[in-house]
Amino acid sequence: QVQLVESGGGLVQVGGSLRLSCATSVRTYSTYAAGWFRQTPGKEREFVAAMSWSGGYTDYGESAMGRFTISRDNVNNTIYLHLTNLIPEDTAIYYCAIQPFWSDFGAPRSPDEFDYWGQGTQVTVSS
Repeated sequence: QVQLVESGGGLVQVGGSLRLSCATSVRTYSTYAAGWFRQTPGKEREFVAAMSWSGGYTDYGESAMGRFTISRDNVNNTIYLHLTNLIPEDTAIYYCAIQPFWSDFGAPRSPDEFDYWGQGTQVTVSS
């Protein structure tokens, strides 16, 4: 059984920062790619960032580039997303996801390519 639990969301002012965490319990799979997505009401889930198992490959969505950083701690099975220079348009529910056995030379970026998801954590940026 695979469980993902996000934390670290909250209310922050414009220009502020947050670090989101995603604790995973992955006993069945030895390697997995990881990603972060976000979603607002009435819109499709948007790709934010992804990382390969080893961390050697990272990919960012246009809205995240230069402001957000994905990282991971494979010893503790935790995935992070560091958000900086936040703007009101970053307000959303942020979800982490993993996909087992993805090539370490890349990472998926479509929601359909991830099999396991967390429940999400709300990030609200006030102006």
